[in-house]
Amino acid sequence: MSEPREELTWELFGLASRELAEQIAADGYEADIILSIARGGLFVAGALGYALDVKNLHVANVEFYTGVDERLPVPIMLPPVPNVVDLSGSRVLVADDVADTGATLKLVRDFCVGHVADVRCAVVYEKPHSSVQCEYVWRRTDRWINFPWSTLPPVVRRAGQVLDA
Repeated sequence: MSEPREELTWELFGLASRELAEQIAADGYEADIILSIARGGLFVAGALGYALDVKNLHVANVEFYTGVDERLPVPIMLPPVPNVVDLSGSRVLVADDVADTGATLKLVRDFCVGHVADVRCAVVYEKPHSSVQCEYVWRRTDRWINFPWSTLPPVVRRAGQVLDA
């Protein structure tokens, strides 16, 4: 029998993203920019953008996972890389679906440091072994997570496509 997984449905994601936004608002943090980590962070950033009334959304494309629990040695930022001039002096909220190892979040957060006024991280899930402790977390778990956007197989199969990651 396989290990139990954390199940996030679309309905539960709606609740999670709203509660995450409420945490951020209650803390008094007013982001100028939400920087999403593609792909899973796109959903989180969009939901937070609406809930926190932030229209300025940016994307960082990062490759790290190559399969279930299989990774590159280090995460790499893929083009187009955000322009630090566009982020300069801003309060940036980095949004992702999960802080697993934390390596992807660390790469993006460190990319911002020194260029922005403040950078904080918001995730739906954070794993206990994450090297980055996010300021805003909806839930902590050590389980593999089934996200609603990645549980069904892709409609189109592409060579080298990462499945279930």
